Amino acid sequence: MGKGSLTSDWLPAYKAVPRHLFVPEVIWPGRAGRNRQDERVVRAEDPATWWAAVHRDAPITTQWDDGKYTGPGKGRIPSSSNSMPTMVFSMLDALSVEKGHRVLEIGTGTGWNAALLSHRLGAGNVISVEVDAASARDARQRLRAAGFEPFVVVGDGAEGYAESAPYDRVIATCSIGSVPRPWVKQTRPGGIIVAPWGPVYGGEAVVRLEVSGDGTATGRFMGSSAFMRLRGQRTERRHVREYLGGRDWPADGMRSTTFLSPEAVGDWHVMFAIGVQMPNAFPWAESYGDGSYTLWLRDMAVTSWATVDYVPGRAEFEVRQSGPRRLWDEVVAAHRWWEGRGRPGFDRFGLTVDGGEERVWLDDPRDVVGVVT
Repeated sequence: MGKGSLTSDWLPAYKAVPRHLFVPEVIWPGRAGRNRQDERVVRAEDPATWWAAVHRDAPITTQWDDGKYTGPGKGRIPSSSNSMPTMVFSMLDALSVEKGHRVLEIGTGTGWNAALLSHRLGAGNVISVEVDAASARDARQRLRAAGFEPFVVVGDGAEGYAESAPYDRVIATCSIGSVPRPWVKQTRPGGIIVAPWGPVYGGEAVVRLEVSGDGTATGRFMGSSAFMRLRGQRTERRHVREYLGGRDWPADGMRSTTFLSPEAVGDWHVMFAIGVQMPNAFPWAESYGDGSYTLWLRDMAVTSWATVDYVPGRAEFEVRQSGPRRLWDEVVAAHRWWEGRGRPGFDRFGLTVDGGEERVWLDDPRDVVGVVT
């Protein structure tokens, strides 16, 4: 925890609420900076590896496919985790809690975050919403065993929990692509919302919003994050064959070339900058054994696709595009904008939530980059 995220305010909670009390017996350890999981570890079978995972500053996957997959390998989509400690405490620090504050947590997960908040503020001031009934049940048991009994309710986190509103603080332990308006409505004027936010395209960062008396919320992004999506905001991504209309690639894709390497658009903050300008589209890389790959781009409406073939050592790359949107051209334009604005990182971007839309901006709320409706 020597990365500056554990402030003196949270040190007593860190010491009093050890992570291992909130890690299940069966886990899939992750690695910091990588969205991949190691093989399943069962505590009774390999306690040394289990403990090593607990003490590593990395996320731990605790559920796959909303609980439908139990092992022994890996499921298709990770659906719950115990977050990496530096991320947990950096978000708690951003929450700026004070004595007497009431906090709404979206996503109870294993219960560790709720326990840390309960230690700091008192369990009576913590309300946690968890969509998965089994996860909520297990979290309650762990919390009770550790000496905490915050109010854990099973429900849709996007709706918040109006019965106990208003709240001084709202924190989400799942990512969103649009701020649920109930969170804003249930937060007092002057209150803070901390949540991981990212566009469909990819790239994600934690945003810290302050709620105003007029019902709007605005604030800056703090830094990179990679959380599992709020269930109600997950997107269905159709297979490439549906875009090709039953034909083999390249189907009707128009050929061109580009000097912009797919390698130049793959970093998380670059994907974010592209994604806020390129709504409802997403990338996928089809890798080959020699280090080359095809970058696929598809739109959510299943009308347009593009491919870019990356070959190591080359300076020019083949492009194929089909449909009303020229998706690679959109990437090139967004990347050109990003370079022209000095290659901004997450900390130069901000978000304003206002009525029926939210606006991503650069440096100043008046410099709008993208709009989410």
